[in-house]
Amino acid sequence: MLTRSLGRVARVAARAASQKRTLASTAAGLPHIPSGLHKLGKLNHVAIAVPDLAKAVSFYRNILQADVGEAVPQPDHGVTTVFVKLNNTNIELLHPLGDKSPISKFLQKRTEGGIHHVCLEVDDIYASINQLKANGITPLDPKPKTGAHGKPVVFLNPKECNGVLVELEQA
Repeated sequence: MLTRSLGRVARVAARAASQKRTLASTAAGLPHIPSGLHKLGKLNHVAIAVPDLAKAVSFYRNILQADVGEAVPQPDHGVTTVFVKLNNTNIELLHPLGDKSPISKFLQKRTEGGIHHVCLEVDDIYASINQLKANGITPLDPKPKTGAHGKPVVFLNPKECNGVLVELEQA
């Protein structure tokens, strides 16, 4: 009888702690997100949409003296990418490739270019997607695509990410 009562007390305490976390998150205007949602790794890159790729490459290579890679067409994503390598992360220059490029639409609104998205590494992209969906965060595509680094990536809806287009990449 005592063992059953102690088990019941433990369950009630666990439920109360969970409700307290939920109430604290809700009071702060945030959805309840369980601890350990997924393991975020490093900031992989900040992507910048550019209207003139040659001019942007020249700026980073010749003026800032950065280590700038070669232009690589990414037809599946409708962009040409150039990575600028930094000590602790990268900058990804994005230029439209083809008429249906999502970067063309971005540059129509911001003709001078600008920050397009941030890319964060995760240890398990599939588990991360499932956990995000369970918490009301919608990936823009239902399944990951192969990104510029040859790894699975998924983009998250900016409306659910504080107005920021977030890319998750398998570490």
